[in-house]
Amino acid sequence: MARIAFIGLGNMGGGMAANLAKAGHEVRAFDLSEDALLRAEARGASRAASAEEAVADAEAVVTMLPAGKHVRQVYETSVIGKAPASAILMDCSTIDVATARDEIGKAGAAGYAMVDAPVSGGIAAAEGGTLTFMVGGSEEAFARAEPLLAQMGKAVIHAGAAGSGQAAKICNNMLLGATMVATCEAFAMAKKLGLDLRTFYDISSKASGQSWSMTSYCPVPGVGPETPADRDYEGGFAAALMLKDLRLALEAAQSVDAYTPMGAEAEALYARFAEALGGGHKDFSGIIRMIDDSWTPPAA
Repeated sequence: MARIAFIGLGNMGGGMAANLAKAGHEVRAFDLSEDALLRAEARGASRAASAEEAVADAEAVVTMLPAGKHVRQVYETSVIGKAPASAILMDCSTIDVATARDEIGKAGAAGYAMVDAPVSGGIAAAEGGTLTFMVGGSEEAFARAEPLLAQMGKAVIHAGAAGSGQAAKICNNMLLGATMVATCEAFAMAKKLGLDLRTFYDISSKASGQSWSMTSYCPVPGVGPETPADRDYEGGFAAALMLKDLRLALEAAQSVDAYTPMGAEAEALYARFAEALGGGHKDFSGIIRMIDDSWTPPAA
């Protein structure tokens, strides 16, 4: 079992740290939120008074932070040069590719092995230990990180060199954001055309229009397996976070001159839903309410 420093105990990090503790590791946790620290303690972690204290004798460091600027600050002030050089560093945040590559480069220059390992699956998967990790870094760093990441997920995939995990994540979420918008449009149009929505689901989920947004995360309440749509679009992947990921995708696309018209349109739609209409705290599938503002759930 390993001594693991875990920094960042939000909606995703809290469940991930708990799964490492459940697996028998000594997890020393740090977060700026007292409530998050109390929850981590209740689930088997010990608290650290600072990030520096958390990493002091760690064999592994896991971070789950909001944005690239936070990752840069934590690694450059509290991890690199503070954790033992023998520790494997794993940043599971979703950030821009450039920052991921830069921080892995700085860690490597200081003698550390580090990977970028963003996740897919959402809060439920973080709690259940069924996340998918997309990992960037050297073969050696990946080999060291994989066993620990596997205790928090169902799949750990080496995407390539430093920053490749972030590249895979933002490409995936650009696809997800655009697909969800198209799924919402199709349901809204089906309703206006007089189709029974459960019948449309039964057809499209088995036809060429099938997608994860349709069959696993249907944006219509009462149709298909339970999703945030059945909880008034609460408790899922916030639209504000989808917007963040879409903006990261557009930034990356511009950096390599990639043409992404659907990604750009999805970003514009989520910006309107999350910012202009105040839907940022709702699950991203709640954008169906903007696409069809006359929406009402189907009859029970």
